[in-house]
Amino acid sequence: MRTGQLAEAICELAVDKKALDIVELDLRDVIDYTDFFVICSGTSDRQVKAICDGILLGLKERHGVRPERVEGLTQARWVLMDYLDVVVHVFVPEVREFYGLERLWGEVPRRLAASGRPSSLSASSAV
Repeated sequence: MRTGQLAEAICELAVDKKALDIVELDLRDVIDYTDFFVICSGTSDRQVKAICDGILLGLKERHGVRPERVEGLTQARWVLMDYLDVVVHVFVPEVREFYGLERLWGEVPRRLAASGRPSSLSASSAV
């Protein structure tokens, strides 16, 4: 599975769990430790866990892909799932707004998942 396909599959699985504000950042020309970030939000820590579980199980069952590591699942306010070429960040909205990963990466190419519903994130953190 190519990295772009992996990022797309992750976005689709996040949409299936009703993730909000799904953004795919293309970092291939900027850094060398990963190709894409997929960033999304859940409305609560419970939904963040459900999104992460959906991604973990979906990639394992459909593509035989497992993450190298997962961090933050216990508190589920910011979960990082490292698939090496694609790093997934799943946030509760207030934590996502506070850290503003999309703002940190400035002008890198980005794609919004077509089915990801917008949330009430402020305009300064929206992409």
